[in-house]
Amino acid sequence: MNPLGLFGGTFDPIHYGHLRTAFELREALRLEELRFLPTGNPPHRDQTSASAEMRLAMVRAAVADQPGFTVDDREVRRTGLSYSVDTLTELRAEHPERSLCLLLGMDAFLGLPNWHRWTDILELAHVVVAHRPGWKAPTQGPLGEAMVDRGTGSVRELRELKAGRIYVHAVTQLEISSTELRQLIASGRNPRYLVPDSVCALLQDTGCYARRQ
Repeated sequence: MNPLGLFGGTFDPIHYGHLRTAFELREALRLEELRFLPTGNPPHRDQTSASAEMRLAMVRAAVADQPGFTVDDREVRRTGLSYSVDTLTELRAEHPERSLCLLLGMDAFLGLPNWHRWTDILELAHVVVAHRPGWKAPTQGPLGEAMVDRGTGSVRELRELKAGRIYVHAVTQLEISSTELRQLIASGRNPRYLVPDSVCALLQDTGCYARRQ
């Protein structure tokens, strides 16, 4: 059965850095479906700038025309903090025999030991790390041990096993920051060519991130 790619994040807002990473990993892993999961109430930051509903709308607008990209709103609908292990537990119950591939950026991967029940995540899914060329995987500490025990260079292994492997893949790094995007929009500048036109139109129509007078 074809692996299911899972790409979570606050997406506050979603931008071409997110989308290019998702596109390249979908091609590299030959994923029939890559599912975006906007975080509802993220445990690792105080508060998002845009509401969960607005961030969900932006993600839906951003991926609407890309075959193989879908959106899952379960974390937005869920009450309480959005823990990845809870989402993966639900998805594993829904897809008991399917390979699940959780896609993470380099920074998120390096912070993985701080996640709620992080070792359980590796029992529920593979972890696929998008990194910039020249970056070296950790060799010490809990992540270093996990890389030794679970690291793989084989896409075939990700397809044949349901969970438990860590796969690192270089992707094109577009230096776009959601924080800087919010500041740019608040200053009255146009975010075109940093976000899809559909997202640009949504931001303009709603005034999201615009500085309040």
